[in-house]
Amino acid sequence: MRVLVLGGTTEARRLAGLIAGTVEVITSLAGRTTDPLRPAGEVRIGGFGGVAGLSGYLRDERIDAVVDATHPFAATISGNAAAACAASGVPLLIVNRPGWTAGPGDEWHRVASLPEAAGMLPSLGRRVFLTTGRQGLAHFAGLDGCWFLARSVEPPSGDVPRHLEVLLDRGPFTVAGERELITRHRVDVLVTKDSGGADAKLVAARELGVPVLMVSRPPLPDAITVSTADAAASWLRTIRR
Repeated sequence: MRVLVLGGTTEARRLAGLIAGTVEVITSLAGRTTDPLRPAGEVRIGGFGGVAGLSGYLRDERIDAVVDATHPFAATISGNAAAACAASGVPLLIVNRPGWTAGPGDEWHRVASLPEAAGMLPSLGRRVFLTTGRQGLAHFAGLDGCWFLARSVEPPSGDVPRHLEVLLDRGPFTVAGERELITRHRVDVLVTKDSGGADAKLVAARELGVPVLMVSRPPLPDAITVSTADAAASWLRTIRR
């Protein structure tokens, strides 16, 4: 059985580790980082060329199943995968990690997009901890009245805010570390995406009384969906029978 995992996440790496040796697993990475964490099994780096290109790949490589374990905000590849699998008759599963839910003591402001976040931001604070990824920095480039601490794995390119400090780092992060970072930089608002997973920065923001501007997820394609890599491995076992 040949399984294509659309990866780049913790869940994708765990799934590859769970199924490598029992099936032939190929993990596809977008190639946006120069030194990605590599999963078990074969690794493919780069795009497919849209729905037609992915459909051709599924056919040429004789793929028996696709698991979309990409980032919750990777809407383009998720949509392409759904369309290509439907056209090719290849089973598709989406691994969608649970999102975050505000609790007591949280001050969250939900928005639908990064442009909407940029529009609301000046009303919430001026010293911004921005954890939305380097590709979204251009949306905040015109906010000269704000100072930004942007954390990403790779240096940003293109338009960036005028007052910007870049922190190159890769998690996991601790609550104590996030609390120290927010305090040291006098951050008064956190901007992030509802990515789910570890939430040390959200706990630190709650403890320090820092408001959070939360970008909601795009809708998922219509497909079977699970929330963990272990559940995805179980699904693959059912279609092997």
